Amino acid sequence: MKLPMLSADDKHAEIRRLYFSTTRHTIQEDLAKALDLLKSMGSEAERERATVYMEGMAQMRAEWGKGKVRREKSEVRREKSRGRGGTRRQR
Repeated sequence: MKLPMLSADDKHAEIRRLYFSTTRHTIQEDLAKALDLLKSMGSEAERERATVYMEGMAQMRAEWGKGKVRREKSEVRREKSRGRGGTRRQR
């Protein structure tokens, strides 16, 4: 299978598509694809056009990652309060 060479406009359009279609479950893969496209762009001007989408995807990844950490901490607290986790001193 022969892969077509993408123009700078095609790469920009694909990064934009990834930005609008990414979800909490696909953000890592979508960001990696977008980064590969960004790296393959020939000039700084081309990369600057995609900056807003790249920054937006990085922000989404950061926000969605925080939610995961919060959930994990709250689950640990619940388990501790139920006596299932953590270390309790025995007297």
